[in-house]
Order: sequence, then C-alpha cells, then structure tokens
Amino acid sequence: MDSHLLETFLVVLEQGSLAAAARHLGLTPAAIAQRIDVLEKDVGAPLLMRAGRRVVPNQAGRAIVESSQKVLAEVRRLRSLARSDELAGELTLGAIATAMTGLVPDALARLQSEVPRLEVFLMPGTSRELHRNVVEGKLDAAIIVRPPFEIAKTLEWRRLRLEPLCLFCPHDTKGDDVLRILREAPFIRYDRSNWGGKQVDDWLNGNGLAPRDWLELDSLDAIAIMVGKGLGVSILPDWTRLWPENPKVRLLPLPGSRPREIGALCHRGSPVARLIEALLHTIAPHE
Repeated sequence: MDSHLLETFLVVLEQGSLAAAARHLGLTPAAIAQRIDVLEKDVGAPLLMRAGRRVVPNQAGRAIVESSQKVLAEVRRLRSLARSDELAGELTLGAIATAMTGLVPDALARLQSEVPRLEVFLMPGTSRELHRNVVEGKLDAAIIVRPPFEIAKTLEWRRLRLEPLCLFCPHDTKGDDVLRILREAPFIRYDRSNWGGKQVDDWLNGNGLAPRDWLELDSLDAIAIMVGKGLGVSILPDWTRLWPENPKVRLLPLPGSRPREIGALCHRGSPVARLIEALLHTIAPHE
C-alpha cells in the first residue's frame, strides 16, 4: 500500500473536505478523490461519509485512523534511517502566529541554504491546538507558548525566547504609572482562551485589577495597531515583529510579571530529531 494514500486519508479527515485537502496538499480534488478510491479498494471497504458539508470517517475509517498514523510514523522513521549519513528528509512543523511571522521565516531561509534536501510542511494554529497535534503525532515539532501544565515525560521542551509582558499604550499617554493607566483607559484584552492571554489575566487578577474591557482579540498585531490608533491599552508580550517599532505606541514594563516563554515541543527520540535540532539551532544557536 502506498503511504501517500494513508497520508491523503488523514489530511482529508483533518481538513474536513476533499477540496480543502487538495488545497493543503497542492493537488486537485479529483486527484484526492482518486487516492481515496484506491485506498478504499485496498482495504476493501468505504472509509468516508458525508456529515453536512464535512467529510468524516465512517466506522471502518475510524478503525484505521490510529494504525494509519503509526504506519506513516514508521515510514518516516525508515526514511530517516536510510538517510542517516546526510541531513535530509521531511519535517512537519507547527507554529503560533507570532512565531510564524517572527521566528520561523529567517530560520527556514537559513536552513534551506544549509539543508537543500529538507522539505518543511508548516501548520499554523494556537498553542493549545499545536500541542495536541504534537502529542497525537500529527506534527514533528511545534513552536508554541509553554503549556501552563506539566509537560509529559515523552515530550521534550526547548526554550527559544523569553518575551517580557508590557503595557502597550498610545504614544501620548501621560505618565508611566502602569496601574493607574490600566484603571483609567479602555482595555483591549489578549484572548484568555490562549495560554499567553491566560498569563495576562493571571497577572491582572493577582494585582486586583479589573480593567474596562471592550474588545478581546487573539491577534497581537491587530491589538497593537488598535492601541496605536488610540482605541485603548493592552498587555502583550514584546514579541518578534515584522513591522518596525510603531512610533504611536509606547511599551511600559509590567511590574512583577513573568515573561511569556516561547519554545519548541517535540517527542523524545523523534525519528527526525536531527532535522528538528538543525531548525532549532538556526532559531536559537546559543540556547
């Protein structure tokens, strides 16, 4: 059985439709449908069914999901062993939005020049989603905010960057009293469903602050732009940004706060450990 058939099957389940899977894999919907048809003939049973606008696994499809993931992991392990004398192969990497635009592009550019036979597949997402995908073996590694719970012993955490929390406020805000500003100004909140946003919420609660919320967003860039327009203030990590420092935004240190920790999560003993190490070395060579 061609491993690409199993890969296509899992991507269809992840994306929810043949068309979305086609876009993800850079193929046509007809090619995806053909692969699924061949796979179903190989296993001797239909694997998918319609549920509204989505495609979901039927009973037979659900029965082979876990085995399919294990087969693909073993195929990749064998490929890695066969190439043990050279740095080459495939790497599936997840990254949160700020890492996708801040840390990852330069690292991949350097890595591509050093390891031309490396293929990297990128998946954006929240820290929570990407953590789950690493645990389930759907990703080799992910660059995320450090989980607010103990990391499983089967996983490895590599710190890449510490980002201090700051009060982002309009450039014409008077004074440097962070607590006063937070009590008086409209507050644009970093989404509490994100681990970084929860960290901000914990600091506010620990200091007995209940700012005047009027927006809650998960895009740090969007929040910073709104602050620059004078729409309010926010507490955000001082992350790596593509845009230059905005002269319309002031950053004030947040007293008594701990920084947001960004790092890489992967499985211990991963079959692509050398590729992961090469990538991380381009991001943080001295960590």
